[in-house]
Amino acid sequence: MSKPRNNRRLILLVLLAVMLGVVAWKPNTILGFVTRPFGLSVDVGGGGATTLKVPEGFQVSMFAQGLQGPRLMAVGPDGTIYVAEQSGGRVTALRDTNSDGKADSQVVVADGLDGPNSVEVYSGTLIVGEHSRVSQLTLGPDHKATARKVLVPDLPASGVHVTKSALVGPDGRLYVVMGSSCNVCTEGDERRAAVSVYGLDGSGGRVFSRGLRNAVGLAINPWNGAIWASVNGRDLMGDDTPPETVDVLADGADFGWPRCHAGDIVDPDLGKAGGCTGVAAPAVKMQAHMAPLGMAFYKGGPFPEQYRSSLYIAMHGSWNRSNKVGYKIMRLPLKDGQVAGDAADFVTGFLKDDGSVAGRPAGVAVAADGSLLVSDDKSGLIYRISWSGK
Repeated sequence: MSKPRNNRRLILLVLLAVMLGVVAWKPNTILGFVTRPFGLSVDVGGGGATTLKVPEGFQVSMFAQGLQGPRLMAVGPDGTIYVAEQSGGRVTALRDTNSDGKADSQVVVADGLDGPNSVEVYSGTLIVGEHSRVSQLTLGPDHKATARKVLVPDLPASGVHVTKSALVGPDGRLYVVMGSSCNVCTEGDERRAAVSVYGLDGSGGRVFSRGLRNAVGLAINPWNGAIWASVNGRDLMGDDTPPETVDVLADGADFGWPRCHAGDIVDPDLGKAGGCTGVAAPAVKMQAHMAPLGMAFYKGGPFPEQYRSSLYIAMHGSWNRSNKVGYKIMRLPLKDGQVAGDAADFVTGFLKDDGSVAGRPAGVAVAADGSLLVSDDKSGLIYRISWSGK
């Protein structure tokens, strides 16, 4: 790596440290003016409930509030919503007992967890992806955990990407995703920047798909049972490169990181001529730096036809870009479970015209009544998007 490039990155890191310590008048305006030439636009300030914009005929309401860093969600067979509260170190059960579209019961299923990011309902238990492990919680009739079991211990929890997501696949095996320890580097632990597969008891782990810099959301395609992953591309390659992607996982697939990005972009630091040979192509490419996290497939339900057969994706929002992008829910149209068009905005309004950020979408879930739930880990809220039919 060249010395000028190292110096430029050192300057960027210093600027970022200064910005995070700034408490100033109109911080977004000032920081934007100072940092935009360097390709940075950092979210500062508090969040809160905001007016969201949705397509005509949809309405937005508040499903739950007062949560601590709500991330990914899961829906139980009785309609209970389970949410991983990352900063609260707990999983909470939310119930709408009178069917008015609002959670009127919040029960802490389990606390003292290590940065829970994902939660999966499986056969009367919850599978929870934590920073350093994957755990299984046995549920009692009151939705509280009666027992805890660590399925996969000692997961790497250092570096810049520490969240873990876990999913039980259609084959009854446990899939666990772990992001890279860095922006771009050669990892010493093959489990990083990869999805590993285990027996349901955590045994026999091995890498299933690799080359995924920071995959966060995992979802099962209801049409064909394939597992899809949302992937955050590398930073410090400009405002628009490389694209964010959604990838369809396959046993033995290599999606290229760190030498290749988005299937066909050779990395300027660790790549070389022909570095993208043999790399699996993404299912879809999207604007760089939007940070896709949770995803939910929508098949059927009360939404009008053009909004069914879709994948809804939470875009957490950018930092390494001169002008912010993301901070919204996007809809990817599907036909028979295959991509049938470009991703388009579905819910916006978290990012304001003045560059301030009211919230950051993290998780998406389809409730039992067919409404769409969106968690906001900046403001501690869960919004409900429903079809009004008007």
